[in-house]
Amino acid sequence: MAATETATATVIGGSGFTGGELLRLLAGHPNFEIAEVTSRSKAGKSVGSVHPPLRGTDLRFTEPEDLESVDVLFAATPHGVSMGQIDEFFEIADTVVDLSADFRLDTEAQYDEWYDGHSAPEYLEKAEYALPEINRENLAGAELIAGGGCNATATILGLYPLFDQGILEGGEQVVVDVKVGSSEGGAGGGEASSHPERSGVVRPYAPTGHRHEAEIEQFLGTSVAFTCHAVDMIRGASATSHVFPSGPVSKGDLWKAYRGAYEDEPFVRMAAGGSGVYRYPEPKSVAGTNLAEVGFELDPSNKRIVVFSAIDNMMKGSAGQAVHAANIALGLEETAGLEFTGLHPVGAP
Repeated sequence: MAATETATATVIGGSGFTGGELLRLLAGHPNFEIAEVTSRSKAGKSVGSVHPPLRGTDLRFTEPEDLESVDVLFAATPHGVSMGQIDEFFEIADTVVDLSADFRLDTEAQYDEWYDGHSAPEYLEKAEYALPEINRENLAGAELIAGGGCNATATILGLYPLFDQGILEGGEQVVVDVKVGSSEGGAGGGEASSHPERSGVVRPYAPTGHRHEAEIEQFLGTSVAFTCHAVDMIRGASATSHVFPSGPVSKGDLWKAYRGAYEDEPFVRMAAGGSGVYRYPEPKSVAGTNLAEVGFELDPSNKRIVVFSAIDNMMKGSAGQAVHAANIALGLEETAGLEFTGLHPVGAP
């Protein structure tokens, strides 16, 4: 598709937080025209009544039946929905971008282990992981795109250069601690995400066995000791990874690895102990953007590398990643619709 052409898009499940982010991005995108936005619970209501940034638009939620044919369908639905409707999705769209966990993993056996099985395993080998930094070459022309998990995205982006550049080989010990904002729980996050329960906490909620471990293992080729904490912010995922390499590593080796992996990436920027207040990756500094910040520090006395990575879970960890991947799949300018670089100062992200 030429960069000046327009593609039609439908968003399924548009009333949630992720749906709102998708709509915000698509409404300002030079190459997308929103055809429909579905929501069973909000059908008939204006999109702006649910998503304040879109007040003033004439978009309204519709029921998810009898959809018009479009170029791209974005599914912002809970896990399990897309796999049950994927045949229907492809009847109306040439390209499907699923933001749930339904097509992120490669095999049916992985879904048996980490989820509750899979009802459309024949589609798994057709799906392409949406994270361009590790899968760009396979996204061009992709028909089924699977959005990455936000915690997995933050972790993978932090650690990927160490594996890509040969500093780690896969047998080393890696311990990952992720702090996440309340929006990860979705618009219907329940009691644990309500303000009185969430405010002021640093709460472990997945000390072991988090499902995003499967993505990390799949794309980095190693197992990790992974823990998540819910913290008092709305947007953001911040991963701190403790890595114990088998051989000596210098700061020069680390800079070479990270620059080699990310120097030409439009949505990754380094923050590794420079000057100022924000010396290391910080969710607040990327809130509302499709940027990931990545940094590191070397601890020679403990033979340890500490890796930091921060994203906006709603953007780089979800809707922004999906639009970035769709841009590549359709042959559009990669950065189209995603140029916002953030604000400073801002409140809690």
